[in-house]
Amino acid sequence: MKRILKITGAVLGSLLLVLGLFCAYVAITGVPTYDQPNIPKISVELTPERVARGEVIAQIQCMECHADKNNRLTGKYMSEVPAVFGKLYSKNITQDKEKGIGNWTDGELVYFLRTGVRRDGTFAPVMPQFPNMADEDLKSVIAWLRSDRFPVQATSEEPQASELSFVSKLLSHTLMKPLPYPQTFVAMPDSADPIALGKYTADAIGDCYACHSGDMLDQDKVHPEQSKGYYGGGIEMVGENGEPIITANLTFDEETGIARKYTKEQFIKAVKMGVRPDGSILRQPMAPKIGLTDQEVGAIYEYLKTVPKVKNNIVQKSAEVQLAENK
Repeated sequence: MKRILKITGAVLGSLLLVLGLFCAYVAITGVPTYDQPNIPKISVELTPERVARGEVIAQIQCMECHADKNNRLTGKYMSEVPAVFGKLYSKNITQDKEKGIGNWTDGELVYFLRTGVRRDGTFAPVMPQFPNMADEDLKSVIAWLRSDRFPVQATSEEPQASELSFVSKLLSHTLMKPLPYPQTFVAMPDSADPIALGKYTADAIGDCYACHSGDMLDQDKVHPEQSKGYYGGGIEMVGENGEPIITANLTFDEETGIARKYTKEQFIKAVKMGVRPDGSILRQPMAPKIGLTDQEVGAIYEYLKTVPKVKNNIVQKSAEVQLAENK
């Protein structure tokens, strides 16, 4: 018996030692760097149509995270990110050649937006990746970044570097990994198919599932529908004044979802204008998506009807979190 206990103790001790060494390695090295990527040769033609479409997508993705108080994409403090991840600041993505992306090629931008890996091999674990965005829409985003629009004009201002917590560093070595670069052409959805259009708009363009699923870390970016609690909500975010906000259950569960709360027209108004059926305003970090068409938002509504229902009482969870905060 003593021999078994000694062996067990030795094994546990060894495991703890390995774990301790790994944690020390993570703390010292920070976010891992990868081999310099094989950048695709891509040249994006700037057309008025692409710039306009890119602006719609940028309003949903780029502006919310990178726009400063003057509406330029110089980067800013990401106050909505839970403190457990540290103090995160987005980067300058204006056309400035030193501080921004003015010296990046179109191929480098496409590769980064797909995988999360920069041209020098450094990895951006917090930056959303867009593996399912259509090639044409991705080119439209780049066309907008290269355009004469005010937010992207060159400026050398930049926020301080992010102060990543140990949790963020650890996640970058485990769960948050670069995505593979797509080896096939990614087509636009059939606009005549509301389910296909809704899934594409919600997942590939809006990245809605990232906040409205059950776990911020247990997600599949390539196959979003396989994410834990897909569209069931429940993730705790940080509101405009620092108050905790629990993301909504967007499934059509009759008791806890949006089935009885929103008609299609009310859902469109809420997403585009930020106004609930009772007239109340949706709180940050949820922002109005005014650039999307009624057809696109209506298609999201139709797609959500097909998503497996999740019973998740967000109202009760929000009350419990608020109670805990007040103690």
